[in-house]
Amino acid sequence: MVSSRVLQLLSLACVASLLTAGAEDDSHLVIAPQSPVLEIGTNFTATCMIINTDEVTADDLYWNLSKTTVPKEQYIKINRTALNVTIPITSEKPEWLLCLCKEVSSKVVLNNGKFIHGIFLEKGYRPEKPENLSCVAVQKGTYISPAIRCEWEAVGRHTTEVPTIYTLIVRQVLSGETYHTSQTTTKGTSTKTAEVPLNVFPSFMQLDIWVEAHNKLGKVESEHLKKDANYFVKTNPPSDVTVISEKGFPTSLLIMWAHPIAVEYLKLKYEIRFCRRESPIWNYVPLEETSKYIQSFRLQNLQPYTVYVTQVRCKNSQENHGFWSNWSKNATERTQEDRPGSKPDLWKIIAEDGIKLICKDPELANGRITRFDITIQNPKDKVKNGSWEWERIMVNRSEADSSSSNFTVLKTIPLTDKTSVEVHVTASNSVGKSDEALLVIPANANKFAPVEELLVWPHEDQLWLKWKPPTSTAVSEYVVEWVITDPLHQRDWQREKRSTTDTVIKGNLKHFVCYNVSVYPIYSGWIGNPARARAYVKQNAPKEGPTVTVTPGHNEANLNWREIPHLERQGFITNYTIFYTSGAETHAITVPANTTSYTLTSLSANTKYDAWIEASTIGGSKNGSKYSFTTLKYAPGEIEGIVVGVSLGFLFVVLMMMLVCFYKKEMIKKNFWPQIPNPGESTIGNWSPDYPLKAETPKENCLSGISVLDMDICDGKCVMEEDKASLPLKKDKYLSEEHSSGIGGSSCMSSPRQSVSDSDEGGDMADTTSSTIQYSSVIASSGYKGQTPSSHPQQSIFSRSESTQPLLDSEENADMVVQDGSRQFQHFSRQPCCTHNTGNKETTNCDDFSQLAVEQQEIPQSLDFCSLEEDNERIAPKDELSADWLPTVPVSSYMPQLGGYRPQ
Repeated sequence: MVSSRVLQLLSLACVASLLTAGAEDDSHLVIAPQSPVLEIGTNFTATCMIINTDEVTADDLYWNLSKTTVPKEQYIKINRTALNVTIPITSEKPEWLLCLCKEVSSKVVLNNGKFIHGIFLEKGYRPEKPENLSCVAVQKGTYISPAIRCEWEAVGRHTTEVPTIYTLIVRQVLSGETYHTSQTTTKGTSTKTAEVPLNVFPSFMQLDIWVEAHNKLGKVESEHLKKDANYFVKTNPPSDVTVISEKGFPTSLLIMWAHPIAVEYLKLKYEIRFCRRESPIWNYVPLEETSKYIQSFRLQNLQPYTVYVTQVRCKNSQENHGFWSNWSKNATERTQEDRPGSKPDLWKIIAEDGIKLICKDPELANGRITRFDITIQNPKDKVKNGSWEWERIMVNRSEADSSSSNFTVLKTIPLTDKTSVEVHVTASNSVGKSDEALLVIPANANKFAPVEELLVWPHEDQLWLKWKPPTSTAVSEYVVEWVITDPLHQRDWQREKRSTTDTVIKGNLKHFVCYNVSVYPIYSGWIGNPARARAYVKQNAPKEGPTVTVTPGHNEANLNWREIPHLERQGFITNYTIFYTSGAETHAITVPANTTSYTLTSLSANTKYDAWIEASTIGGSKNGSKYSFTTLKYAPGEIEGIVVGVSLGFLFVVLMMMLVCFYKKEMIKKNFWPQIPNPGESTIGNWSPDYPLKAETPKENCLSGISVLDMDICDGKCVMEEDKASLPLKKDKYLSEEHSSGIGGSSCMSSPRQSVSDSDEGGDMADTTSSTIQYSSVIASSGYKGQTPSSHPQQSIFSRSESTQPLLDSEENADMVVQDGSRQFQHFSRQPCCTHNTGNKETTNCDDFSQLAVEQQEIPQSLDFCSLEEDNERIAPKDELSADWLPTVPVSSYMPQLGGYRPQ
């Protein structure tokens, strides 16, 4: 332990002395070793020493790896002036390792570079042994090239800072002459190649070849190849390769070629391969047949009238020496024709115009088929001896006909439901005729059982089929037919053996195309009932989406769309998705694939919507075009319902009003059309002082207030003329609160009414009176004109009329009174108004009328008097009526109602 410690100190002292000698005068720190190359995955130890100063010690030192301070746990203090650090090398990135000094006092200046030192750490991997070394010497012209080209694998990892250099070395064992070349590896490459030029190719001499890999961390060599020089030779392929088809030999071809190099340099052996044109599979001739120094060979057991492609290659004939040359160029030739070796493939197509008989060339045609001979059993007639009549047809086919389709249409025969059709066909080429093919088309194929549980599925760009054979009858073979569902209805078929229950369709099938696959069982030439299925080799999203049409309603919309055409589907439709949107909200509804219509419900009325449909397959989805529609404001029939409802309601109201009018006609008549009194039944004619008035029975247990006024006709006249300006009788309106005078009032203690005289100022009587009007009259008793009034008090009678209507014209004028069926006319002469006599007021009528005016102010309802002179002049002329002979009759004092009657 002590000795190792001493050795370490001595080594550090030596290193320090060397570093001190090489250090700059102003540096006080130095690191050993200087600029090392480190192997990734190892630990590195460095020593920092203090030189030429006593200002700091090892306790003041610390280490930084790039910008990271190394933990103190990795430090080892050697002495007062030396400090070790051990760090693991893990990354490939080069880094700086720095030794720095802490600031121990303000006198020590650390920023001038005297107390900092660093080394640059380069990292790399130790070189690994090259593997799989192989070398080849190729032919150039008629000689072997003197340059040897080698290839190997550079295993292991490499870095840019520590690259690995590979050196290829070739040494002649006999002479000891060495040739080499060097190559520097680059990061990321694993296969290396190099070429060593020789002066002359050393044929039949032994060579030693190896590869040496070295870098700053070490050196390593590959395995040595010690072989004869001819072991590395690779010649050119055989030249002038030709193939000859010999007449009379339809199953063989003769191949001939030339040696690529003279036998003096190298003795060769050959290998031959051939295949049918456009076939990816090569057939190889056994090496024991061709591994000789030969220049020709005959291929046998070939297919007649078939084009074959042939290639030849060669190598050193010595066992396990040399490399096979490249294959020669293709040599193509067709074998000779021979009689067809198999039957033609006869089949049928059911068309609208009948049954089309179609036929493929025999699988072993052995030549170009130029003619088909057809024999068809006539289903209509029999010959006399009871046998069927046969129709024989010969169909010639040109080269164009054979290349236009994979089959030939032979004949179209009419459809028949009563008799089966039997067809025999043979195919002929330039050499001979094939065997006969038989096909029987039954009148009813349903009597022949089909295959069961047919399954068709895609796998690796092919369609696979599986089925169960019929259990009722033995099947001789199967026909698998596939048809593209497009307008051309391209079809093909293939035959399978009776023992087959699963197969794959042999043909070039297209992607995104639907195939209708049918499997027909054949019973000794009779076609059975087929089983069918549909399949895609590969599915994709539809080319176009469904086109939708919308029939909008009030709160719903009916969507209809048509199915996508088969050519546009590119797969089986799995479902449809209906999208509809109003504003920013989008709704989606998924419906099955067999749906072509749908009704959207719970829509808003009078709202615009956008709708489209997405069709989906397992290969993707495609949206159709958008369709915009607006729902109806009213539902169908809603307007008619409203009109009918309103009409029925109106009719009901009318009927109810008619019923009310019918049952309440008396009340309506009484309120709207009051009874008009018969003038002949008026009681005005009975208003006379000579006849006492009949006591009137109060109606409805009511009493009418009566006011008695004593006046004379002349007095009224005087009052109207003298006091017209001072007494505004026509302007004043008196309302009765407790008693009614009867003029313009109502019976039964009715509410106060406006006086009849109120209408004189342009007002309408109808505006101030009720619907029921009772008329009152004041009758004054006086003597004849010019006579002295009686000393007895003048009697005035107030009488009420039972009429509720306006008085007649004769009653309004008060000039004619009808009593007991006879007419009596009284003419009232208008005398000048009596003048006042201040000395005797009792004899003046004016004084009486003044007293009447005072009494009028006390009664509740006003009385309005008209001029009697105007009425008398209009009714009774002077020349016909004389006041001298007229008797004294009661005078009516009521005033006419100018406004007439007006309902309230």
